[in-house]
Amino acid sequence: MVRGFHVVISNYGFWLPNDPRGSWSDFVGKWELIRFGKATKIETRQSVAGANHNRNLRAMAKRRLAYPAVRLSGRQALAVGHGFARAQQEAGYLIYACAVLPEHSHLVIGETGRPINAVVGHLKGRATQSLVVEGMWPNAQQPMWGRGCWKVFLYSEDEMQRAIGYVEQNPQKEGKPRQTWSFLQPYVNI
Repeated sequence: MVRGFHVVISNYGFWLPNDPRGSWSDFVGKWELIRFGKATKIETRQSVAGANHNRNLRAMAKRRLAYPAVRLSGRQALAVGHGFARAQQEAGYLIYACAVLPEHSHLVIGETGRPINAVVGHLKGRATQSLVVEGMWPNAQQPMWGRGCWKVFLYSEDEMQRAIGYVEQNPQKEGKPRQTWSFLQPYVNI
């Protein structure tokens, strides 16, 4: 039985479908990116973010995107958190951990009965609205998010605890302070 999900929501341009470290994509949909290789679909659910790769090639591919890759400021990250809070309040999601980073966000979400992609779509939508309302997303043409999300289904108490710890510690890996959000629920094993 699924207890929850660890989701990674990428900002636009953060993780390309042909990233040399692998991706969850089956195809590259932009002609401008195909010259940098085919889709690099991987089946592992372990993070490949730290794998060795050609950083220059990845940077060159990002420069071919239709819009610049999205990198949030601290104030924009706070607005994204406000949007996540609104979605949580509207739907009653059990969110146990959240880290909003400059290029992506991590969340651990309890089982909701809804498809996790729909939950993530709701979170993204409210986060984008929050950015617009707070005057921090002036270009309506610029996409905010990458497509879909990376998700890991969590089946056990150990997996839930490990994912929560990983997300809570993630900002420190990027030299940022630990994050606390008012919409988080304490995780209790049921």
